[in-house]
Formats: sequence, C-alpha cells, structure tokens
Amino acid sequence: MNTAPASAPAQEAATEEPRWLTDDEQRIWRSYLHATTLLEDHLDRQLQRDAGMPHIYYGLLVGLAEAPRRRLRMTELAMKSKITRSRLSHAIARLEKNGWVRREDCPSDKRGQFAVLTDQGAEVLGRTAPGHVTAVRQAVFERLTPEQQETLGEIMQIVAEGLQPSDAGADLPWLR
Repeated sequence: MNTAPASAPAQEAATEEPRWLTDDEQRIWRSYLHATTLLEDHLDRQLQRDAGMPHIYYGLLVGLAEAPRRRLRMTELAMKSKITRSRLSHAIARLEKNGWVRREDCPSDKRGQFAVLTDQGAEVLGRTAPGHVTAVRQAVFERLTPEQQETLGEIMQIVAEGLQPSDAGADLPWLR
C-alpha cells in the first residue's frame, strides 16, 4: 500500500464534487443501458436457440470468416473482438470442441497461434447468419428511420473512437 501523501492536484480532485449527470443525461444513459442489455439478451437468445452458441462465439466465427484464408492470429482475433486473451482462449476451446474452429501453430513465432474457421464452422455460420441478421434488423433497423440509423452510426463511432486509446500503454482488453 502506498502511504505517500497525495499531490496537491490529486487532493483537489479527490475533494472536488463530481459533475453529476443532468436529469436528461441520466434519462439518456439509462435508456442506453436498458436498450443495450435487452439487445444483447435478444441476440444471445436467438443464437442459442438457432445454433447453440452465445453472441460472442458468433462474432468470433464471423471474424474468422471475413479473414483471409479464414484464419487470424489469436491476438488479432482478440483485438478484433474486443475481448481479453483469456476469454478468447476459453471461447476458442469451446468452438474447437464443436469442430467449428481449429488452432494452428504459427511457424514464424513458436508462442503464437492461429484460429482457423473449419468447413463445419463455416456451414454453421452460413445456416445461422440469416436468422441472426433478421433478429438484428427487427431489433434495431426496422425501428429507426434512415436518418436515425445514420445518427446512431455517427454517435457510436464517436464513442468508440473516444474509448479506444492509441497509446502503447493503454489498458485494452486484448492486451490483458
């Protein structure tokens, strides 16, 4: 435990009153949380029902399907999926057990591995994608006007860019 006294700016920041959300900001924030929680649950239930997999696994399969030769380095897949390496390793182990993904050693880096989408995994993805895109379309796009869709895209891009720091020491999931 660090017992050194805090610097003057740190002491001031600690005693400063937080800038609380306004009533409108609180309403917007809670609406966002409510909607994203319900949306993730909706998509998870659809994918569990149709393919016996959670939404995160579907995203991993899509990431591999879109990659050259249906393969990505594990670290690249973790970065693309915005998840920790340990969570990715667990998910890939489950996908391997299903026969949907296999791991391959990286010839240029003895510690590195590739995740590769198998033919069986591609078939499962092909069967599952139509139901998933229907669920996404019904849950989001059919509820919004084209203008609202454009605005939502712009807003989410701004939020994502603000949360993904570019400095080398950033605390990002795929670096943990």
